Amino acid sequence: MPDRALELVLPWPSKDLSPNARVHFRVKARATKLARQTAAVLANEAGWRGMVLPPGRLHLWIDCYQAPGKKLPDDDNMVGRCKPYRDGIAQLLGIDDALFYGHLFVKDERRPGGQVVVRITGGPAAAGHSTTGEGA
Repeated sequence: MPDRALELVLPWPSKDLSPNARVHFRVKARATKLARQTAAVLANEAGWRGMVLPPGRLHLWIDCYQAPGKKLPDDDNMVGRCKPYRDGIAQLLGIDDALFYGHLFVKDERRPGGQVVVRITGGPAAAGHSTTGEGA
C-alpha cells in the first residue's frame, strides 16, 4: 500500500448520526447518506480508488479530535457516528467493510471544527501476526 494513501482527514460527523440522537428516520438517513458520500469523495480525491490492498483483513484506525470548547464524546457514540465514513471508504475501495478491524480513539487534543483522521494498515503483518501461523 503506497504511503500517500495512509491518512485521510474527514470532517466531524453530524450529531444526527449519534446512536443517542432522537431524530426522525429521514433526518438520520439524509445525514448517513451525506457522510458516506463525503468519505467516498474525499478518499477518491486522496487517491484511494484503485489502491492495491494487502490480502486479508485491514486495520482501520480512526482518531477523533473534537472542536475546542465542546464536550468530548464517548467512544461507543463515535463508533456509530463514524459508521457511514467506514461504509463510504469500503465502497470506494470496492471491499466489504467487514474486512476492517476498527480501532477508534477519542483524543484529548482539540482541532478547529473537529476532525476524524482515518488510516488503513494492512493484513496480518500489521497486527504482528504471521500468515503461516508462526509467532511474528
